[in-house]
Amino acid sequence: MKQFMKEYFKLLGFAKSHRGLLCLAAVCMGVSTIFEGISMGMIVPLCDRIFTDKVIIIPGNLPKFLASIIGVFNTTESAVLLSYTIFFVPVLFFFKGLFMYLQNLLMNMVGQGVVRQVRDKLYSKFHELSLDFYADKRSGELMSRITNDVAFITHSLSYALTDLIYESMRAIVFAVIAFFLAFSISWRLPLFAFVIFPLIMFPVLRIGKRVKKFSIVIQKRMADLNSQLSETIQGAYIVKAFCRENYELERFKRINHQYYKFMMKNIKRMIILSPLTEFIGVTSAMAIVWIVGKEVLAGRLSFGVFGLFLGALLSIIRPIKKLSNVHVINQQALAASSRIYDILEEKSTIMQKSDAKEISDLNDAIVFDNVTFAYENEEVLKNINLNVKKGEVIALVGHSGAGKSTLVGLLPRLYDPKKGKITIDGVDLRDLKIKPLRMLISVVSQEMVLFNATVKDNIAYGRVDATLDEIKEAARKAYAFEFIENLPNGFSTVIGDRGFKLSGGERQRIAIARAILKDSPVLILDEATSHLDSKSEQLIKEALSNLMRGKTSFVIAHRLSTVQKANRIAVLDKGQIVEIGPHDDLLVQDAFYKKLYDLQFSA
Repeated sequence: MKQFMKEYFKLLGFAKSHRGLLCLAAVCMGVSTIFEGISMGMIVPLCDRIFTDKVIIIPGNLPKFLASIIGVFNTTESAVLLSYTIFFVPVLFFFKGLFMYLQNLLMNMVGQGVVRQVRDKLYSKFHELSLDFYADKRSGELMSRITNDVAFITHSLSYALTDLIYESMRAIVFAVIAFFLAFSISWRLPLFAFVIFPLIMFPVLRIGKRVKKFSIVIQKRMADLNSQLSETIQGAYIVKAFCRENYELERFKRINHQYYKFMMKNIKRMIILSPLTEFIGVTSAMAIVWIVGKEVLAGRLSFGVFGLFLGALLSIIRPIKKLSNVHVINQQALAASSRIYDILEEKSTIMQKSDAKEISDLNDAIVFDNVTFAYENEEVLKNINLNVKKGEVIALVGHSGAGKSTLVGLLPRLYDPKKGKITIDGVDLRDLKIKPLRMLISVVSQEMVLFNATVKDNIAYGRVDATLDEIKEAARKAYAFEFIENLPNGFSTVIGDRGFKLSGGERQRIAIARAILKDSPVLILDEATSHLDSKSEQLIKEALSNLMRGKTSFVIAHRLSTVQKANRIAVLDKGQIVEIGPHDDLLVQDAFYKKLYDLQFSA
C-alpha cells in the first residue's frame, strides 16, 4: 500500500501545475454532493407527510437542529409542504446539475492540460537526449510513450480522479446518513459495515495488482505494434520489392494477437469488479432490510425514514463500484506513468556546462587529441590524432565500419569521446555552448533526412530567416533549381514523408542546397554525392568545390575519385588512422591507401 501511494503521488505530480483548477473542481464536487444529500433527504417528507399524512418517526436521541426541522415538518399541513416541494426540488436539482457540469468541465481541463504538458515534456526530452539513447530504442516504442501511455495518464487524471474525489464524497455523505439512521434504529446494523467493506475491498485490491502487471505487458505489446508499423511504413519500398508482404503481415498478426490476449485477460478482471461489488452490496442490503423492515411494521420507524435509510444504503453501492474501477484505471496509469518517467528521468550523456563559452567562428584549427570512442563496450575509434587547419579539406576513407562517420559525428558533439579531447582553437568542445557549436557546422549526410514539408522549408531548415531569393540561389548552386521549378508547385511543393516524392538524386541535391544556404565555416560531407548519376555528380562536385573554398571541410567518400583533390586524406582501418597525407604521397607509399585505390581502379 505504501508503494502504491508513493507511485500514485508521483503520478499526480503531472497535475501539479493545475492545482488551482483541481481545488476549484473539488469545491464544485463538494457543493454538488451536498445538494445530492439534501435531495435524497426529501424522501422523508414526501413519503411521511405529503403522500401518507403521517408523522416522521426517527428512534433515539436526535440533535436539536434535526429535531426542530422534523418538528416543523410534522406540524406543517401536507398541502403547504407539497407547494414548497414543487418549487424547491427543481431549484435544488438545477444547482446540483450546474455544479456537476462545472466539476466535469474543470476536471477535463486538468486532464487535457496534463496531456498537452506531458507530450510537450516528452517531445522536448527526446530532443535533449543524445544519440546514444536512440541506439537501443525503437522509434515505434518511443512513439507509444507519447501517444498510448499518455492516454492512460489522461484517463486517470480526468475521469478516474473525478470519480475518486466525487464518488468518495458521495460515499461519505450517504454513509453518514445511513450510519446515523442505523445507530438510531439498531446497534446490529453498523456491524454489517465492518463485514461488507472487507468483502468488497479484498477483490478490488487483489484484482488491481493483477491489472497493473498485465498493463505493463499490454503497453509493451503496443510499443511493439507501433514499431512494426513504423518500420514497414518507412520501408514500404523494400517490403514490396522483396515480396515480403505476407511475412510482415504474419509478424504483425503475431504481435497483435499477443496484445489481444493480454488485453482480454485485463478486461476480464476489470469487468468482474462491478457485478461482484454490486452482488455483495445488494445481498448485504437485503439482510439489513430484513432487520429494519421489522421496525417499520412495529411502528417504531416511519416509512419515509426507512426509505431514506434504504436509499442511502443502496446509493453507497454505486460509489464503491466506481471507486473499484478507479483503482483498476489507476493501476493501468501507474504502469504508463513508470514508462513515461523512465524517459523524463533519463540523463543525457551530452551536457552543457553552466560556464560554457560562446563560439562564433573557427579561427585556427580543429584538433583531435588522442581520441577514443566506444558504443557501450565496442571500441569504434582508437587513439585518433588529427590536426585540421582552418580552410583545409580533409578526406576520410576506409572500408565500411572503419569509424569515418563516427569520427565526424564527434565534431558537433552528437557524442563525446570516451578518452582524449577535441578542441576548436584550443578550447575543448565540452567547454563550449552546444547550439553555437553546431551552428558552425553544416552537414550533408548520406541518410538525406528530409521532412514532409515544402521544398522551400527543407532548404531553409538551417536558416529559417532566409529569403526566397537566397533559397533559390542555394538551389542553383546545388544544381537543384531546374527540377524544383518543374515540380507542381515549384518551391512550395510538399515533398512527402522523408522526401518520398523525389528521386534519390533530387533528395541529395536538396540536402546539399540546405548546407549551402546555412553557409557554416565547417562542412561535413558524408557521402554527399552517393546518390547522383554521373552527370549530376560532376555538377555537384563543382558546386561543392566552390562551397568548400575557404571553409574547413571533412569529406567522407568510398569512391576515391571524389577525394583526390583534398589537402590530406586520412585512411582509417578498424577505428585507427593508419595513413595520412595528400593523394599522390599516399600512392607512393604503396600501403593501405594504394590497395584501396588499385581495388577501385583496376577494373
